[in-house]
Amino acid sequence: MSIDTNQLQHLKPLSVPNRLLLGPGPCNAHPTVLAAMSTTPLGHLDPAFLQIMDEIQSLLRYAWQTNNPHTIAVSGTGTAAMEATVANSVEPGDVMLIGVAGYFGNRLVDMAGRYGADVRTISKPWGQNFSLDELRTAMATHRPKILGLVHAETSTGCRQPVEGVGELCREYDCLLLLDTVTSLGGVPVHLDDWGVDLAYSCSQKGLGCAPGASPFTMSPRAMAKLLARKTKVPNWYLDMLLLGKYWGTDRMYHHTAPINLYYGLREALRLVSEEGIDNSWTRHQANVEYLWSSLESIGLKMHVEKQYRLPTLTTVCIPDGVDGKTVAKQLLTEHNIEIGGGLGELAGKVWRVGLMGYNSKQESVDRLIAALKQVI
Repeated sequence: MSIDTNQLQHLKPLSVPNRLLLGPGPCNAHPTVLAAMSTTPLGHLDPAFLQIMDEIQSLLRYAWQTNNPHTIAVSGTGTAAMEATVANSVEPGDVMLIGVAGYFGNRLVDMAGRYGADVRTISKPWGQNFSLDELRTAMATHRPKILGLVHAETSTGCRQPVEGVGELCREYDCLLLLDTVTSLGGVPVHLDDWGVDLAYSCSQKGLGCAPGASPFTMSPRAMAKLLARKTKVPNWYLDMLLLGKYWGTDRMYHHTAPINLYYGLREALRLVSEEGIDNSWTRHQANVEYLWSSLESIGLKMHVEKQYRLPTLTTVCIPDGVDGKTVAKQLLTEHNIEIGGGLGELAGKVWRVGLMGYNSKQESVDRLIAALKQVI
């Protein structure tokens, strides 16, 4: 039998452009993280690797400010961790109330519906958030078993205040699910103090790692609901009862973990702990305020009210008469700087500028502003 060579390519060793990634993620990984990911793999049940898993769990609890026993990294991107929260918390017919003020609120709606939830929504224009009174009214109306909110809406750059929401959920015997994809590591998060029951994030934003090893945590209240399910979790790969036997004391094989990505996540979390999570939050806030003032100095405006803007991601209004896509393309091709465009309701109206993780420093801002002055 002959060999089909139609797809055969004779390639040179991999070489990729050296970009400054100032979009909505990923950001540039810290050199220490890159070095860790290039080391030799271990077996996924090797005692040395199991020790690394334990370290990841502990450091994730620190970064999230939680003591939840079930705190792990999902083998997949942030979207996999997002789906894991829905898959493990929703049973068919459960009323799930979701706050929709951007693209990722809508994604939660789609996922919850696919798992059989009776989905109800409360909505605001993109770039705004929900008051505690608005949430209380919606809770009283819908009486959900799960409330889903996006803490840091990646599509709008808006922060959702969470203080008081956990108490509200307990008043209505409801679990609180929180998207912290664009907040973990760069925006103050206090899961236990806020009463959050389920949270997920990613590795490639505020933590400054590569994508593919995504934080997930659930409170004892959420675990109790999982244990009381009448049906199996309908997603085998993301079933936390199975994954818990791998990440817990049983150490039962579930899947072959992305070993080198976990190396990177461990190092990224170590760097966060070395800096101090509170210091990381302070650094992100100081640098984003420098970004805002620098953007304003060249005549640009921000989309979100200042007190609710994210330290990690800023939506910048595209000036009248300016082609946003052309500017973004020129930044990439002429200056090796990536920024993001708007999604959904904000498509063509804003640029999304990320200043997160290793990239959250004044040098990143200075380079971007110098390039924008030439391009706009």
